[in-house]
Amino acid sequence: MQRLTTLSIILLSAFCTYAQNVDKTTTLNEVTVKAAKVVNKPEGMTIYPTDAQKLASTNGYTMLEKLTLANLRVDNINHTISTIDNRGSIQLRINGVMVSKHEMLALCPKDITKIEVITNPGVRYGEDVAYVINIITRRRKTSYTIGTDLTTALTTSKAEGSVYTKLNKGKNEWILSYDVSGYRTTDTKATQLAEYTLTDGSIYTIKRNDVKSLRESIAHDIKLIYNQADSTENVLQVSLSGTFNNVPNEYNMKDIVDGDRHYRATSREREKSCSPVADVYYFRQFTPRQSITANAVATYISTQAFSYYDEVTPYQFEVNGHTASLLSELIYENRLKPFTLSSGLNYSYKYIKNDYLGDASSLTKTNHNRWYAFSEIKGALRPIHYTIGAGASYIHYTQNSHRYDFWTFHPKASLSYHINKHMQLTYTSQMSNRASRIAMTSEAIIRTNSMEWTVGNPKLKPSRDLEQRLKFSYNTQRLQAFVEGYYKRCLHTNMAHYERTDNDMFLYTQINQKEIDLLNLMVYGSYWIVPEKLQIAANGGMNRCFNYGYDYTHCQTSWFYVGSITAYLRHFTLQGYIDNGFKILEGETKAHNGAYSALKVSYARRNWQISLLWANPLHPNYKMYENTLLNRYLYKHTIGYNQDSGNRVTLNVTWHISRGTKHKSAEKRINLRDTDNGIIR
Repeated sequence: MQRLTTLSIILLSAFCTYAQNVDKTTTLNEVTVKAAKVVNKPEGMTIYPTDAQKLASTNGYTMLEKLTLANLRVDNINHTISTIDNRGSIQLRINGVMVSKHEMLALCPKDITKIEVITNPGVRYGEDVAYVINIITRRRKTSYTIGTDLTTALTTSKAEGSVYTKLNKGKNEWILSYDVSGYRTTDTKATQLAEYTLTDGSIYTIKRNDVKSLRESIAHDIKLIYNQADSTENVLQVSLSGTFNNVPNEYNMKDIVDGDRHYRATSREREKSCSPVADVYYFRQFTPRQSITANAVATYISTQAFSYYDEVTPYQFEVNGHTASLLSELIYENRLKPFTLSSGLNYSYKYIKNDYLGDASSLTKTNHNRWYAFSEIKGALRPIHYTIGAGASYIHYTQNSHRYDFWTFHPKASLSYHINKHMQLTYTSQMSNRASRIAMTSEAIIRTNSMEWTVGNPKLKPSRDLEQRLKFSYNTQRLQAFVEGYYKRCLHTNMAHYERTDNDMFLYTQINQKEIDLLNLMVYGSYWIVPEKLQIAANGGMNRCFNYGYDYTHCQTSWFYVGSITAYLRHFTLQGYIDNGFKILEGETKAHNGAYSALKVSYARRNWQISLLWANPLHPNYKMYENTLLNRYLYKHTIGYNQDSGNRVTLNVTWHISRGTKHKSAEKRINLRDTDNGIIR
């Protein structure tokens, strides 16, 4: 709280100084309130950004940062968006199209009409998706956009650069983007205390402390998109993209205290991968009320990886990985009265061939087929809005000699009661299935260190998740607030399982065990102290985790808070942000992500924006994480530090020029993607 108070004082002082220099005849009574309008919906909310937020933004990331969304940490300089509580992944979309960093950087904030934030997306948007953010824009009939985004860390060896161009002419649109990023760091270190309970009942202790490390990486991304749209009735989009990653050298030297021995152990990693992707999308509005949408995505991933670690004895292996997948979906929609009917069919196929050579000799061949069909209706019986739907999925899985067939039913219901124009009560209930990372279904066995091994389990099956959410919202022109209760039960889920062999080998794997439950209570508030000039936001709450394994029960209660303040001073924007990280207990691992704080100043003028970010000020040895393993055979306590992330100063320069007339853009409503190479880490 002391850091939050300091940040607030700095920004408030800057704002007050500015206020003394403006026209003194202006009074609060003469101010036109134009704060962001928020419209609550059963699946989330729709936000209409203010003119001040648009003028202070140069791309999609800077816009989302200005919205101060609950439970989301937006870093527009490093171009990342993540959930604070690790609830799941985030899908970013522009006009319904799932987008990457390239499209977010090329986005012109002045073209934004509204932003849809879906807080309970369900299985319609894929597995493990916690939030969907869809930015709706107006498309330009004849126009061009050219831009570049350059970011460099002034205190570390990390840089990133992007160039992009977009051309619209009539029904046609072309987008070409290229991105390159890289880093080299030597300041990431961890300390670990491990206690192994041996078969004879004695406890064997090993201390592992990093003394030297090196991490290097470079990545290239290129994407070409062609879009043909006949108003909003017909849309054809074809995109080709390629990602090339190279980790030439990761090096780590540990100081090992192993019983009575004291020695050094070294690990080395390197990896190369490339992934071409082809995406074809088609939308047809064949009557004013009926439409069909189709999407198909083909992905290929090639990976070559090497790993070496010489704790006690040398251990090394290589992986030649090849993955091919096809994701497809077809949706029919009919806007009937008094509801809208949507039905769809999704099919996905994934083939994996990962050949482990060396000390981890194994050949894994996997075929994964999944069919999913769903239907839902959305409507309103004022003052109640409702969504009722159901889906069914079938999974056919084979890996070498292992196979299974798995059926899951997915009902979903959401009711929203508008008490009055300011207050709304929403309840949502749904069931979905969750699959483990494909890597953990491998037959490979990988040595982690001199005492521990990671063992794949081909018999792993998806689990069923039951989610309940109750939310009360209150919105005015200047205040947005809500209270939310969220409860989730993961039945027969994939949970950590440790075994101790007779010769004191400790094996980690995953098996389907009883269940994991999560209770989350959160309060959020955002208020414009001075409309379009000064805004504060905060949210906080409680997390209660329940883990019921076959041979263990672990529970934990934790508290979290987030605070931010933003001041718009003509061409300048000042921001302060702070959160205390997040604590979670999953399986047998208790984890605490590091707290984060930042001060940022940005200057926007015409087509330029220059931003300076000071992350984790006055914390030179930043603690990234703290993990504790609570197994009855194995206790481990690990703390990771990163000096690069403490007192980090980052400079970002953006140039963006866009010209042309506008019309409403068609929305792409299906989006598919595959990035899992199926390799055990």
